[in-house]
Amino acid sequence: MILYPAIDILEGRAVRLLHGKRSEVTDYGDPVDCAKRWVDMGAKILHVVDLSGAFGEKSTFHRSLERIAALGVPVQSGGGLRSMEAIVHRFRMGADRVVLGTVCVEQPEVLKEAAETFGSKIVAGIDAKGGKLAVRGWTEIAEKDAFDFGCEARALGVTDAVFTDIGRDGALTGVNLEDTVKMGETGLNIIASGGVSSISDLRALAEKGVYGAILGRSIYTGAIDLAAALKEFSWYERE
Repeated sequence: MILYPAIDILEGRAVRLLHGKRSEVTDYGDPVDCAKRWVDMGAKILHVVDLSGAFGEKSTFHRSLERIAALGVPVQSGGGLRSMEAIVHRFRMGADRVVLGTVCVEQPEVLKEAAETFGSKIVAGIDAKGGKLAVRGWTEIAEKDAFDFGCEARALGVTDAVFTDIGRDGALTGVNLEDTVKMGETGLNIIASGGVSSISDLRALAEKGVYGAILGRSIYTGAIDLAAALKEFSWYERE
């Protein structure tokens, strides 16, 4: 199972949000310092998100992204990507893989073009609340079934997806194993996100054959020892 240490960037700072709420912010300092810490512990890939862009705010994210990409490990990046131009720019700034969320729902033709152009480097972001897709920085719930969307993304040629239960994100309440496993029935390689709080959660995901897991608040608080978790679970092989 691939482990993805997460660095969510808001107004130039590494933060964690509770349930994705803009008002529930914990500041963890300079994002590049956080990235260095996770790489020093053995991280083989990082998950770096532009929260300012996701919320539709002015963003200086790319300055941080360039510095993080220069550390020498692949970066999977999402947040605020709502056009092919923005996607291409994210790659140019150093992203190895790009996660598309809101644009997948609002402009499926962009997801189709991106998947055809960049292949496995495009990852679908499936953020769900009560089984429905959440968009625009999780501030809106779309009338779209998350599982159905996963099937549609796979049909377009997308191979991987980040699946987030936003009701658990940042809360350390345990991963939504049932829905994560169900999402894998779409044929997508599922990267679990939201609520991962312990080594036990990671073991449960691995036992079910889940492709990967994003680690956020759990590694920032020390609930999960990233170095130990990487030794037990991590692998990374991409083109």
